[in-house]
Amino acid sequence: MNYASIIIPFVGGLGMFIYGMQIMAQGLENAAGSRMKSLLEALTKNKLFGVMLGAFITAVIQSSSATTVMVVGFVNAGIMNLSQAMGVIMGANIGTTVTGWLVSSVEWAKFLSPANLAPIAIIIGVIIMLTGKRRSSKDISSIIVGFGILFVGITTMSSAVAPLQESEAFCSIFVKLGHNPFLGILAGALVTAIIQSSSASVGILQSLAAAGLVPFNAAVYIIMGQNIGTCVTAIMSSIGAKKTAKTAAIMHLLFNVIGTIIFSVAAIFFFKVLNPGMGAGMITQTEISTVHTIFNIGTTLLLFPVSDWIIKLARKLQKEEDGVVDESRVLLDERMLETPSIAIQSVVSEVCRMGYIVKGTMDKTRRVLFTQDEETMNEIREEESIADRLCKGITDYLIRISSLAINEKEHQHVASLLQIVSDIERISDYCENISEYAENLANQKKEVLGCRGSRNERDAGSLFRQFHLCG
Repeated sequence: MNYASIIIPFVGGLGMFIYGMQIMAQGLENAAGSRMKSLLEALTKNKLFGVMLGAFITAVIQSSSATTVMVVGFVNAGIMNLSQAMGVIMGANIGTTVTGWLVSSVEWAKFLSPANLAPIAIIIGVIIMLTGKRRSSKDISSIIVGFGILFVGITTMSSAVAPLQESEAFCSIFVKLGHNPFLGILAGALVTAIIQSSSASVGILQSLAAAGLVPFNAAVYIIMGQNIGTCVTAIMSSIGAKKTAKTAAIMHLLFNVIGTIIFSVAAIFFFKVLNPGMGAGMITQTEISTVHTIFNIGTTLLLFPVSDWIIKLARKLQKEEDGVVDESRVLLDERMLETPSIAIQSVVSEVCRMGYIVKGTMDKTRRVLFTQDEETMNEIREEESIADRLCKGITDYLIRISSLAINEKEHQHVASLLQIVSDIERISDYCENISEYAENLANQKKEVLGCRGSRNERDAGSLFRQFHLCG
C-alpha cells in the first residue's frame, strides 16, 4: 500500500478543514461582534449565564481552545473572576460540539452532501465577495466560503483514508484503542494537543469513521482524550500570566480530567458488561457528534453543582496568593486580540479604570490648592505618572486592534477610545500643573508668614473656583 498517496491528501484535506473553519469563524465573529460585546457587558457572577455565554462564543469562533485562551486573558486582565471563568469554561465545552454536527450533517441531511453543497457554497460566497460592497456582505461571504472549504477538507480526508479499510494493521490499532481505554484517551489527547484544536481533532475522527475504520468503544475513549488535549492551549497561554490566570487554566484541565474519569468508568462498565457487541461495531459521524455532545453536556450537568470545589482545588494546586496590585500596569492581554470585538470591550474597562484614577487625582487637586499638603502633592505626581503609563499602554493596544480585521463601527469605536484616553491623560497633566502651582504657593507662604489676605491666596481661590466649574 502506498502510504504517501494517503498521507499527502489527508494532510491537505486537514489544512483545508482548519482553514475553512477559521474563515467561517472570522465571518461569524465579525457579524456577531456587537452581540458578543453586549453579552460580555451583561456578564455577572451567575455561572449559569456564564455557561450560556461560553457556549455561544465557542459556537461562533468554532474553537473551545480559543475561548478558554480568552478566559485566561480576561482573568489575567482582572475583567473576569474565577467563578465567572468557570461558567464560561463549562459552556465552551458544549459550544465546541457545533462543528461536529456541521460535519455529520452529511448523514442526517443528505441534501447537505459535501459533493453537492461545497462547490455551490464556495461559488455563492465568491460571487457575494466580488459583488458585495458593504462590510456585512464580506462577512456573509466569509461564512459561506469557509463552510464550503470546510466540507471540501472533510471530503478530502475521508477519501484519502478510504484505502486503509484494507489494512489489517491500521484497523487493529483502533481495535486496541477500544480494548485499552487509557491508550484511546492518550491518543485523543496527543492528536488534539499537537494540532491545537478539538474541533479539528473531532473532524479527523469523523473522516476516519466515514471510511468505516473506527469502532464505537475506541471513538468514545478518543473523544474523552480530545477534551483533555484541548486544555494544552490554555495552559500554554497562561505561561507568564498572573497566578489567577494560571489557576483558570488549571480549572479547565481539572474540569475535563474529572469528567473524563467519570465517563470512562461508565463507558468501561457499559462496553465490558452491558453491551460488548456495541463497542465492537463501527461508529458513524452522527454517532460521534452525539457521543461528543452527551459527554460535554453530561460533564457540565454533573460538575456544575461542585464547580466551587473545583475552583478551590485549582487554587490549592496553583498556591494562589493575593498580592499588591500595580495600578500602573496595563491590564490588556494579547490573547484577546484573537477576538477583536471582545478586545475592544476589555479596552473600555481599562479606560474606565484610568478615568477613575484621574478622577481621584482631580479630587486631591481641588484640596491641595488650599492645604498645600506635601504628601498629597507627591500622590498627585505619582498618579499622573500612572496615567501616562496607562495612556501609552492603552494607545499601543488600540493601534494593534485597528490593524486587525474589524468592521467600520469597531474602527469608529477604536478612534473614539483613542480620543478619550488622550483627553483623560491631558486632564491628569492639568492636575499636575495645578499641584505645582500649589507647591509654589506653599513656598511663597513660607516667605510671607501671617499674610492671610495676600494676593497669592486670592489667586488660589480664583483658580480653585475655575477648576471646580471645569470639573
